[in-house]
Amino acid sequence: MRITVRGAVQGVGFRPFVYRLATELKLKGWVKNSAAGALIEIEGPAQAVEQFLLRLEPQKPPHSFIQSLEYVRLDPAGHTTFEIRHSDTIGPLTAIVLPDIATCPECLKEMFDPANRRYRYPFTNCTHCGPRFSIIEALPYDRPNTTMRAFVMCPACQAEYDNPEDRRFHAQPNACPVCGPHVEFWDPNGRTLASRDEAIAMAEAAIKDGKIVAVKGLGGFHLMVDARQDAAVRRLRERKHREEKPLALMFPDLDSIAQQCEFSELERRLLQSPESPIVLLRKRPGARGLSDAVAPGNPNLGVILPYTPLHHLLLADLRIPLVATSGNISDEPICISETEALHRLAGVADAFLVHNRPIARHVDDSIARLILGREQVLRRARGYAPLPLPVPHDLPPLLAVGAHLKNAIAVAIGRQVVISQHIGDLETAEAWDAFKRVASDLPRLWGVSPKRLVCDSHPDYLSTQFARDSGKPFTAIQHHAAHVAACAAENEIIGPVLGVSWDGTGYGLDGTVWGGEFIRLDGNHWERVAHLRLFPLPGGDAAIKEPRRVALGILFELMGQNALARQELPTVQAFTPSELKIIATMLSQRVNCPLTSSAGRLFDAVSSLIGLRQKLNFEGQAAMELEAAATAVTELKAYPFSLGENRGAIICDWMPMFDALLKDISQGLPAGVIAGKFHAALAELVVEVARKMSERSVVLTGGCYQNRLLTELTVARLRAAGFTAYWHQRVPPNDGGIAFGQAVLGGRP
Repeated sequence: MRITVRGAVQGVGFRPFVYRLATELKLKGWVKNSAAGALIEIEGPAQAVEQFLLRLEPQKPPHSFIQSLEYVRLDPAGHTTFEIRHSDTIGPLTAIVLPDIATCPECLKEMFDPANRRYRYPFTNCTHCGPRFSIIEALPYDRPNTTMRAFVMCPACQAEYDNPEDRRFHAQPNACPVCGPHVEFWDPNGRTLASRDEAIAMAEAAIKDGKIVAVKGLGGFHLMVDARQDAAVRRLRERKHREEKPLALMFPDLDSIAQQCEFSELERRLLQSPESPIVLLRKRPGARGLSDAVAPGNPNLGVILPYTPLHHLLLADLRIPLVATSGNISDEPICISETEALHRLAGVADAFLVHNRPIARHVDDSIARLILGREQVLRRARGYAPLPLPVPHDLPPLLAVGAHLKNAIAVAIGRQVVISQHIGDLETAEAWDAFKRVASDLPRLWGVSPKRLVCDSHPDYLSTQFARDSGKPFTAIQHHAAHVAACAAENEIIGPVLGVSWDGTGYGLDGTVWGGEFIRLDGNHWERVAHLRLFPLPGGDAAIKEPRRVALGILFELMGQNALARQELPTVQAFTPSELKIIATMLSQRVNCPLTSSAGRLFDAVSSLIGLRQKLNFEGQAAMELEAAATAVTELKAYPFSLGENRGAIICDWMPMFDALLKDISQGLPAGVIAGKFHAALAELVVEVARKMSERSVVLTGGCYQNRLLTELTVARLRAAGFTAYWHQRVPPNDGGIAFGQAVLGGRP
């Protein structure tokens, strides 16, 4: 395990502490100081490595603090001892733009101490915690370069700031009730009804009364309601135009989470970490008390603990779980200013809890989960962005502009890549404006003047058009190759490697829609060596939102016009006779039926065929429900498939799979068993292609590998067959990781 620790970890006995802990656990490796903080590499038995990670933060030296801790698991390096190495002085000691950090225990204690001058102050912070990325406007990170510059410190705060023995020594956002920002409670028209503690009390009363309150937090607004009140949650969904996509929940503490969810020690650590992401946890069977509208039909909940003083005050007073969803209309960036919120959330929020500390840039909550005992970031934002990621080779100054959906951009700086905060889908004018702001802001903040841009090969992506219109040289990188490069680089694999890049949609270089790709990557050279058999998407983009269309395309490939006679199938039943006739004509004449190899669309097809989902209310809904339905998968025989060849590429034929699947449907096999056999078949398919390619290292990437079951099955089967499997940890497997892969591939000589 390679661990990068940033914070006060030099000159405070941190390296000797790491040495003692590692030797106690009989681990091998090293620790050293670097320009970034402290670097640690440990290897040994898995349980001992996990214990080291879990003990590092709670047992650290008293005068040290950890602002961020990132780790990746790597192949063993063969260390024979543990040593303290000389400090790494390579490269300049540059200021690192740190992410926003969850409230530390010391500040919490002060906030809830009636004798303390910061009692119930919602902007309490110190050098251990508080806003960073969301308030900084320029480097160096000094108060005049932040949105705190308008707040002049009082004598008491200035004394703390100037005292090297105080934990607020050079804490740039330092403030107190006398000199710092304050909160106000507004009605929907922006009229101030209360300020300071009374404003918080009025917001709490509104939430108890079932109202929707827009709360200005660290990197933008949340929309908050009582998660127990069904009518309030459904009203929020209706106003936000978010029909069924799960809503995030903020709980007062771990005990209240435990009443609703199951979690491991590593998941507990993630919930309480300085990054404080939304963590996907399994619902506790039989748990009661939450509205069914929070996450309908989903076995998981997205859970977060309070991470700002204001959140802590609200949750400590209310003692109930709150929906804490992004302050926006679906598909738009979150609001960051009061004026913007009043305009864009008009008709959504019943009231506003605001404050007068400006937010420099929008920063959403991050989302993460545990897969096979490792953290996997699904949305990289607050707590993680803009921390740099190392790459094994020097990169020229460049800007990678990412994909169209789940967009994030990246800046390359020498041997590191900085990924921006999550921007989102570039589907609205607001999202496009946010993209352009970040594309200008991130290079400026890091002092980089990109000489070249890197983009997706899809000519119609707005991000691609941005690169083309920039006036600078640009390189287009194929979507799935970027996915593979991102996963390989994150795991520090140079190649050769076999990449399994599965998602919903990506621009194919042969004129088809790719999405079920096997790519061999070696350095900066990549080759598509295998893919799923092509099938038609009747209606093109319309099929992406209607699994029934995808399934009908599959049925036509299997049986032609006879597909219309299968009236017993939920897919066929989902169409009116006139709709069936139109789509049958489209399929038979190949009109508006682009061909795809998409693995994501196969999930949609199966979901439709077994009657789970015919139309989507949000991206990935059918696949999520199919994963949730899968049962007894470890004991089931996988569906069959066949491997052929065409023009030197392996063709993974799903026809035998769907033949067998349709027989199971006709015999009344439960939907969950069919879903399980489908997942098992895809895992076996990966192993068989890996055997054909004879590459021992296999990376799993793309949106399909957000699926915990698919990832776990594939990794287990690859390992059993003697392969080494790699998957994403700190870089999202979805399109949020595309910019990282673009930077890696586009920057190689």
